[in-house]
Amino acid sequence: MTKSLAAGHARGKNESDNIFAINAAAKAKAQLVGEKNIVNASIGALLDDKGELITLPTVEKTIHSLDFKDTANYAPIAGLPDFIEAAIDVVFGQYKPDAYIQGVATPGGSGAIHHAIWNYTEPGDTFLTSDWFWGPYKTMAREMGRKMDTFVTFNEKGCFNIKACLEKVRELAKTQKNVLLIINSPAHNPTGYSLTDEEWEKLVEGLKQLAEKGINNIILFVDIAYIDFAPPGSRKFFKLFSNLPAAFLVIIGFSMSKGYTMYGYRTGCMLGISSDEDIAQEFYDINQYSNRGTWSNGTRAGMLCLAKLLKDPKLMEQVFKEREEYRISLDNRAKTFLAEAKRVGLEVCPYHSGFFITVPSTRAEEIALKLQDDNIFVVPIGRGLRIAVCAVGEEKIVGMAAKIKEAKDLLGG
Repeated sequence: MTKSLAAGHARGKNESDNIFAINAAAKAKAQLVGEKNIVNASIGALLDDKGELITLPTVEKTIHSLDFKDTANYAPIAGLPDFIEAAIDVVFGQYKPDAYIQGVATPGGSGAIHHAIWNYTEPGDTFLTSDWFWGPYKTMAREMGRKMDTFVTFNEKGCFNIKACLEKVRELAKTQKNVLLIINSPAHNPTGYSLTDEEWEKLVEGLKQLAEKGINNIILFVDIAYIDFAPPGSRKFFKLFSNLPAAFLVIIGFSMSKGYTMYGYRTGCMLGISSDEDIAQEFYDINQYSNRGTWSNGTRAGMLCLAKLLKDPKLMEQVFKEREEYRISLDNRAKTFLAEAKRVGLEVCPYHSGFFITVPSTRAEEIALKLQDDNIFVVPIGRGLRIAVCAVGEEKIVGMAAKIKEAKDLLGG
């Protein structure tokens, strides 16, 4: 038996980061065959045609213009008030719900997810998400002594499976007071799917009906990490969170990582939306308390940056303009891959927008390794291959789908 000094709940925790390992393998191969011959579709960051990280020039200039003594100082535990106001503004835009809204700063979207799981489920409880999901959801469940269950993401028509989702919610509601549902949309990681406005209406209505029975509390966490790379108009569904039952709390997980190209600054915010002022205040109180009990306060520089951008309409307009240019470029990459996939008969999960496209496969690990022989590096994620089109220039996108189809046909699955 392996010796251990760890507490019982901590023993056996070990998880290698597959994404960074594959990225390292791609870089090692590039030393042998040359960077231009490598297609590295592993990292979830927006890169240019040369493989360099894309940053928004106006964001870069703004953060460099900040006074170091100001950025070096502590931020309030709950976040700078100006940052919270700015987060509310940029998240909702013209679609702000008619509700009480409170915000608490978090280290990226991950911090918001952590607090939602920790503060709205009991030890041993289960929370729900789709069966195509971002892997760290499951890691967080294990870390906090919770369980994660899933529903089938897509129905036979390739649309969001409202029926399966609500059935799982009702099933869990029979055994738990609180039901936490995590939905990652728009521009879902890893599939790129976005719920339509009609799908959102049906989902919210189904959850509302359950909350109105007065037996369960419904907590809907909406992970919008990639929303700024979804098409204009993708925020309309936020208005559906107006005037919900008091037992229905919506939490939005906002992150500056992707939309403001500030991945390493770890700046985010969780926004609580409720028709009940006391519930909204409780949201603020317990989550700022959890800030103090975990990481204390967040990165002041990122908070100051967003607040400064929002106070100057010209700066914010420039940010939107720069981001839209890159969003269109990303959209073109995806269209190139999807057109080739259709031509060669490669099955992909339904995609609308975002950083990733997923190819379903029962032999993802073997196919991913086989593709490395062709200098193509993608990430196996259990039931499929995650292709980070965000990280591959459009010129290198050409031919990828055909190579993946060849590998799938050769190995099966």
